[in-house]
Order: sequence, then C-alpha cells, then structure tokens
Amino acid sequence: MSDISKTPNFDTFQTNFMIKIAIVCFAALLLALNAGAQDLPKGMTEEEKAMMPFYKFPQMRSSITTPPTWTPRAMAEWEEIDVLLITWTSYTSVLRQIVDAAQEECTVLIACNSLDGVDSTQVKSYLTSGGVPLTNVKFLTARFNSVWIRDYGAHTIYQNEVGNNYLVDWEYNRSFRPSDDTMAIKHAAWAGLDLYSMTVSPWDFIATGGNLMVDGFGTAMSSELIVDENPSHSVAEIDTIMKHFLGIDQYVLFPTLPYDGIHHIDMHMKLLDEETILVGQYPSGISDGPQIEANLQWLLSNYMSCYGTPYKVVRIPMPSSTSGGWPSSGSYYRTYTNGVFVNKAYIYPSYYEEYDTTAFRIYSEALPGYTIVPIDCDPDPISASGAIHCITNCIGSNDPLLISHQPLASTQSGSNDYQVNAYIKHESGIAAANVYYKTSLAGSYVSVPMSSTGSDNWTGHIPVQPDGSTVYYYVQAQAVSGKTQVRPMPAPAGYWEFNCQNYVGMEEQFASVGMESIYPNPAAYLTCIPVECGNGFTGRLSMIDATGRTVNVIHEGEFAAGKNNYFFNAIGFESGLYIIQLESEESVQQQKVIVRNF
Repeated sequence: MSDISKTPNFDTFQTNFMIKIAIVCFAALLLALNAGAQDLPKGMTEEEKAMMPFYKFPQMRSSITTPPTWTPRAMAEWEEIDVLLITWTSYTSVLRQIVDAAQEECTVLIACNSLDGVDSTQVKSYLTSGGVPLTNVKFLTARFNSVWIRDYGAHTIYQNEVGNNYLVDWEYNRSFRPSDDTMAIKHAAWAGLDLYSMTVSPWDFIATGGNLMVDGFGTAMSSELIVDENPSHSVAEIDTIMKHFLGIDQYVLFPTLPYDGIHHIDMHMKLLDEETILVGQYPSGISDGPQIEANLQWLLSNYMSCYGTPYKVVRIPMPSSTSGGWPSSGSYYRTYTNGVFVNKAYIYPSYYEEYDTTAFRIYSEALPGYTIVPIDCDPDPISASGAIHCITNCIGSNDPLLISHQPLASTQSGSNDYQVNAYIKHESGIAAANVYYKTSLAGSYVSVPMSSTGSDNWTGHIPVQPDGSTVYYYVQAQAVSGKTQVRPMPAPAGYWEFNCQNYVGMEEQFASVGMESIYPNPAAYLTCIPVECGNGFTGRLSMIDATGRTVNVIHEGEFAAGKNNYFFNAIGFESGLYIIQLESEESVQQQKVIVRNF
C-alpha cells in the first residue's frame, strides 16, 4: 500500500501558498504601519480590510483583564479632568490650536512618535512659534499609528463613584494599528493608574471611543456598529460586559446611519449634560436627517434621563459643502457635534461662516459661561471622517467632587420658595454646600445654604422673587478635605436660569393651559404628551378609542405648573386612531394619535 500521506495534494499546496503570501503581506503591512505614525483615516484602509481575516488582536497587555470586583462609575465628559491627551502626528495646525485652548484648563499630554523623527523639542518649537505657552504641557515618547486617540484611548472610571480612578480599555476596531491599540497601557503607566482591559474571553470587546457616550450615572449610548463588531457576543453579553467594566445599567443602541461611513455616534450627537442631547440636524429629507430624527424619536419614546424625565434636545445644523453638497452625494461628513469638554472650555470644529455663526450661537446659549473655542477643520481632519473629539481624549480628575443637579424648569410659579436639589459627593465627605443666585446678570450673587437630606442629596431654597424676574443660579460645594467645586463648572460665569411667574389671573390661568404636539405620532412605544400651563390646575388626561370609549386614563388630578410630560405606552393597544383628551375646569382639548403595532 502506498503512503498516501506523502502524496502531493494540489489543494493543500495552494492553501499553504496563499497563507504564506498572506503572511508576507501582513508582515509588510505591519512594517509600514509601525515605521511611524501615518495619515490614516478613521475608517479602515483598503489594505487593512483585505488583511482583516488573517489578523489576531495583540496580546501584549500589561493590564487587568477581569472586571472590577466593585461597581464602577464611568465618567461623563463634562466632569473635571486632569489631563487632555493627544498624539502628535497628522493635522498639527489643528492640534496646536487645541493645545493652546486646553492648556489653560488642564495638563495637556502630547505623545511624540520618535519613529517619525519627531521629538518633544520639535513639538515645543512648533507650539511656541505659534504663540502657545508650554506652562501646562507635558510630553510622552511612544509608538502609535494614527491621530485618532479618542477611538483607541481609554475611559476613566471611579470606584464608589468618586473614589480611586482607573482606566478602562477595549480592543481597538482598527486591528492593523497595533501601536494604537497599546497606547492605553502607556497612558496608564504615565499617570500611575491601573488599567482594566476588555481583551480576554469572555470579556473581550471590540469598540471605539467615538462610538460611546455616557452620562456619568449608568447610561451609555452607541450605534449598533458595536453589535456588528462583536459577532461572538449577544446583545445581552455586551450589556453584561458594559455593566461590569463601566457600570452601565442602560445601554442604548441606535441603528446606524446610511451615509456615515464610520458609524460613530459622536459624528451627529453629543450629551451636553445628564439630560440634554445635542443633535445634528439636516434640512428636511436630506442625507442622514430622516434616520437621525427617527433614532431621536425612538430614544425619546423609550428612554428617560437619569432624573427619570425625558431628555431635552438641542439641535445644531449639519453643514453642507460650500457648493451645497451633502454626505449622501459624497461630500465630507461635516458636523458640529464632534467637540470636547475641557473643564471650563468647549472646543469644537468649524467650517465656514454661513453655518459657523449659527453653531457658535447655539453653543453659547446651551453652555453659558464656557469658553467656546471653534477650530477650523475643513478640509482636514474632517476629510478623514473625524474632527476635534476624535483627536483628543482625557484622564479624569483623581480627586473628583461630583455635583449633579437637574436645572429648575424654565418657568417657576406660585408663592413658595424655589427648591434646588443636588446630588453631591466627595471621597472625604461634604462639609458645606450652597446655592448662589441673582436676578440681574450685572448684579452680585447671594448665597443660600443647602442642607443634607441623606444619601448624598442636598437641598436649598431660593427665596420667591417678584413676578417677571429672571433668576440666575449655580451650586457650590466644599469637601471635608477643603476642595471646592461648582456646577455648572464655569460658575459664576456659568449659570442656570428660570423665569418667575407668581400671579396669574383666573382667565389667564385657564387660557394658558395647553396640550402641545404629541410625539412620536404615529406611536408604537412610549409616547409623550407635553402639557404646559401658567399655573397648576385640576383635570384629566385620557385616551379614547374610535368608538368613544375611554381606554386609558393617563393622568387624573393635579397638573403641576409649567411644562410637564405625560406618557402612555402604545404597546398593548390595537392599531388605529385614538383621541388624547385633556379636560380642565374651563376647557376640553383633543389631539389625534395613530397607534401602529405590527
């Protein structure tokens, strides 16, 4: 009998030959990438896509690969940071402007890639030649592949909400950029922080920082790209990983957009605080506009902020090209949402005057007191599908004093003082907290003490003000250690505000009761009914079917003054036309709503 195992087999030979060719190509690609930092796009190059089936993620990890044994709290971007991180390679004129603005707020750590022939001396010279001081700038020599540090950098978490800080990293989804994927180790070592890595099964997780938004209280948002990039995990498993490493209880995943090639959420949406979302807006029917709006309405219909109330929405234009082109026709994905908080400053991309003036006004109104810094990103880096948020990252404060406050409604009425509640916490404890208020921007603030109500909650009362007054206020806290913090962070230059309406005549009171447009309509999930009134009233809000039968009493009794939202869940009702009816002592208002349950 012949020895068949030694007989040449063409299929085996061909397979082995192809593997060898792939290995040679792979080695050549790695050599090219590691020769120095490249002007790589945010997305994969064609070469990277071709080699993806042969790649294994790097295992050279000096980190903790099991989740914390305690519940972490992932830091929100508007919280205090100690360090802003950048990698010095592409788009140096933009990076220089970022350093100039950021170094006034925190330390800026610039990673220099010696393989590029660039060292800190050259970077210092470039910065100073542009008038940028070096008093708050530090340097780190490290190998990296690209400028997109948001995506491959780590995220700050805290133990016991405000205790020790740590960094959390994931497997970078640009697999052929291995030096990028190890930068978190170098940052952790520089800062003297422990690093948790989601790199070893069953905790292995592929992600990018540009596709992650967190509110600081257990909610995170991403596009469904996160599901596509983790085919070995179910959505439930992804939720478990996020819970254990980042403390995420509510992970909101949006459908991806048709014309955003990288599907990162920071290209069209940004959390400005715990309950306010900045959303990019296209003209009606243009480009990704319809899908963005559908995603937003789905969010508003199904999720609440950490305060248990609907999210507030601030809209900002998505610019066209100067010739009027949109991403749907191949134009760059210009966006204003791709900005970064740096303590009391906010840095964001700008493009050209027609849209820039509107964006600056919107940011100034949404973030009063912040230093608003636009930086021209057209044509670069936006031509590579990224902007300011994409080329920056941060390390959170190692001594955070956490203050969370839901601002009072824009109109306050009645004869009682205005109650201000806040969640305030520091590792050493809170020694004192105060509300500062004034009724004129040119005036001086008056301090009102807050008292602890337990479980890190504090309450203070602003005295009732004359009818028609506008009240500007902020919260300040002092830790037992002596550290102080304010919220909003730029206070006293920054503030929240509300208007006072203390007396409303009977006729005016009932005339001002109004049911605003119901959304989403048609309804399929949680549906919002906004009701606004100049003063409180007694009434009934109900749902009536096509036969005139009341099928749901949504709310009955006292309706609070100001604007309040009431909800019903369309799931469980037959598809069809319904009437939402608001009855007060003086009027009956109705709106039609269509329920679609397929």
